[in-house]
Amino acid sequence: VQLQASGGGDVQAGGSLRLSCTASGRSASRRAMAWFRQPPGKEREFVAAISYSGIRTLYSDSVEGRFTITREDVKNTVWLQMNSLQPEDTAVYFCGLALLPRDRISDYARPDGLDYWGKGTQVTVSS
Repeated sequence: VQLQASGGGDVQAGGSLRLSCTASGRSASRRAMAWFRQPPGKEREFVAAISYSGIRTLYSDSVEGRFTITREDVKNTVWLQMNSLQPEDTAVYFCGLALLPRDRISDYARPDGLDYWGKGTQVTVSS
């Protein structure tokens, strides 16, 4: 499985960006996926997750109400729509994929809940 993330860039506070993550490979279809981010000098942190069916989603408190995770299985792609961006959203954003379904959506909110990771895409929000 390979994951390709894109859509990062520079934006002013209050602006929007949409990240995409496309999975490829034999086992890439219809898997739970998640977004994490790593701010400068900090640990990687959970942002959002979506179940393999798309029915269940989960967001971190810091992005709830501003970010939306969706998926389009025909394209094996997950998007992260980010609105009302703030300087504290500046980070490298990574997408991850879980091969096996887990009991709880919250299980994908930990790095060890995912099996594959893509290279990150940089998001920089200026004030």
